[in-house]
Parts: sequence; structure tokens; C-alpha cells
Amino acid sequence: MTAIHVEQTIEDPAGRPQRVMVHLGESPLAWLHARGHLKERHYAAGDMLRADWEKAGLGARVTMRWDGAPRQGPAGAVRPDSSMAQLSARDRFDGAIRAAGPGLADILWRVACAGEGLVAAERALGWPSRAGKLVLTLALDRVADWYRVPG
Repeated sequence: MTAIHVEQTIEDPAGRPQRVMVHLGESPLAWLHARGHLKERHYAAGDMLRADWEKAGLGARVTMRWDGAPRQGPAGAVRPDSSMAQLSARDRFDGAIRAAGPGLADILWRVACAGEGLVAAERALGWPSRAGKLVLTLALDRVADWYRVPG
């Protein structure tokens, strides 16, 4: 099987655009979308949720964060504070999770943010086989409405 790579522009936590190569097989949402199991709208909503999760810095940290002090830019100009972007992303993430609802947010977070496959998420939640896809689709539909993704 051939690996599928695409170039995407992402935003780092400081708000700077970065060009990266993404392996579509690494994302469970991309895998489901590439095989026709998710609509474009659902994939876009899940990707927006994951981006907000990453931007908010909600994932586990591997190292200590050393950027607590404001950085000086050229000619002594202070760079914009990345903490405001993080707070905004956290607010959007929290709102989207609330919009998904208590019964749907678990699988949504596991698949879209934590990168678990559907089978692993179903197993971890104690759900029957094939229940995850239906519940994930319902959650993504609510999140797409919340993010105002066109249908």
C-alpha cells in the first residue's frame, strides 16, 4: 500500500503559519474520510477541533516550557502574546465539546484529538463493535454546526 502524503499549512501555538507534510494514514479521521466513511463537513469539523486542541496546548507535554517571558522581536518590539491565542483555542474547544454533548464527546475526543482508531476507542469505552462510527458521526455533526461548517 502506498503512503498518502499531502502538504498542509497549519498554525503553530504562536499563530505563525507552518507548511508541513502530513501522512493521511496517521489520522483516524483522515483515514475514515479517505475511504468515504465521513463527509467532508464532518472531516473539516473534526480537523478544526483537533487544531483547537493542539493550539490550546491540551495535549501532554514532553518537556518543560521555557517561553514564559515575553520575547523581543526586531528593534526591541515585543511579539504578540501566544497565550491569548491559546485561551481562544481553549474556549472554542470547550464550546465544541459542550456542543457534542456528554454521550458523544468521549469518542469524539479519542478519535479526533487523541488519534485513537475507532476499534480502540470502542474497546476503551466498552461499546459494541461498529457503534463508534455512528456515534462519532453524530458528534461530528453537532460540532460542525457549532463551528458553522457549511453542509
